[in-house]
Amino acid sequence: MTPNEKILIKFYTAFANADAATMCECYHPKIQFRDPVFDLLKENDVCEMWKMLIEKSKGNIKIEFSEIKADEYIGSLRWTATYNFSRTNRKVVNLIRAQFQFKDGLIIKHTDDFDIWKWSKQALGITGYLLGWTGFFQKKIQQQALLSLKKYKKTKNAN
Repeated sequence: MTPNEKILIKFYTAFANADAATMCECYHPKIQFRDPVFDLLKENDVCEMWKMLIEKSKGNIKIEFSEIKADEYIGSLRWTATYNFSRTNRKVVNLIRAQFQFKDGLIIKHTDDFDIWKWSKQALGITGYLLGWTGFFQKKIQQQALLSLKKYKKTKNAN
């Protein structure tokens, strides 16, 4: 097993244990994260996103991962998140393909790719089914996700 495969296992094991602090230890300070919901996040915003998602799940998120591959520079794996979407309490089973780049023994780039229409059908029901495939609706999902992150960061800074 390569050192970077070990860092991926550490990251997703921490995620499965709702341990955002350990997840963030796996990231380079200049981390860049991208996915269909949040689009591009950088540096501390990436860790804040994971903290927010773990808190919103209230411990009711199941993380499974497989097909871990990594060399000195790049890596990939598949992971599945099973949870109830906080806004609608609808069950979501999200199948994700993740790709990574490494620097100094840490993850510097993390890209999650999944079908946002499938996600929106599960998370948002009929509205997601009817509109989730449209660019307009996907942009609305991104805006809502970024607003949630902004509010989360504001409440954390207020405490």
